[in-house]
Amino acid sequence: MKIADVKARAFSMPLTSPSYPPGPYRFVDREFLTITYRTDMEALRAVVPEPLEVVEPLVKYEFIRMPNSTGFGDYTESGQVIPVRFQGREGGYTHAMYLNDESPIAGGREIWGFPKKFAQPSLMVEKDTLVGRLDMGPIRVATATMGYKHRALDLGKVEAQLKAPNFLLKIIPHVDCSPRICELVEFHLEDLHVKGAWEGPAGIELHSHALAPVAQLPVREVLGATHILCDLTLGLGRVVHDYMADGH
Repeated sequence: MKIADVKARAFSMPLTSPSYPPGPYRFVDREFLTITYRTDMEALRAVVPEPLEVVEPLVKYEFIRMPNSTGFGDYTESGQVIPVRFQGREGGYTHAMYLNDESPIAGGREIWGFPKKFAQPSLMVEKDTLVGRLDMGPIRVATATMGYKHRALDLGKVEAQLKAPNFLLKIIPHVDCSPRICELVEFHLEDLHVKGAWEGPAGIELHSHALAPVAQLPVREVLGATHILCDLTLGLGRVVHDYMADGH
């Protein structure tokens, strides 16, 4: 293979059998269960990187069911998003994500810098309750519950919230394990079509795990929950801060 051919084909690993196709990536019937809870401000400040600012001691714990996604197929993920401010704009910083499909793990980490790790999340309806579970191997890490479709939400307001900026810390190491790329990435959810949105009573439990430390942001008070069904395109994003070039 010629050098020019390598450069032309090198968008993902492995070179001759990429783990995922090029974007954009469309998600149909993407389903969210999001539990908003109050936690400790110092715990948030310990994990949110500058120049992002922690606004309030809040965490949004998400379970996301994705049955139909371009290139990535059918999978589920779970994780924590922290409300932040960047240059005067409110958004969310993705702190942790756990999912059960290799293709979006590779693509999410390589393209955007999503903090994805392999685990076994699930989201399902059990009688009158929407239930999210996260297991790491045989160990239960998180359980979330919400009353099923108790109160409908304004779809326009939900769409506006989903359009807020999202931030990621993308890290690619050099061959000596020093950082080769260390960037703050901003991305948006695009071409949104919110099909339904509801709120209801909610509960969440987080359990200590050495390799899935979601409980390091402890639950002090559950503030609410939303259940959203929508179609969307995952935007490819842009670099808004380069840690390797900031002179510190």
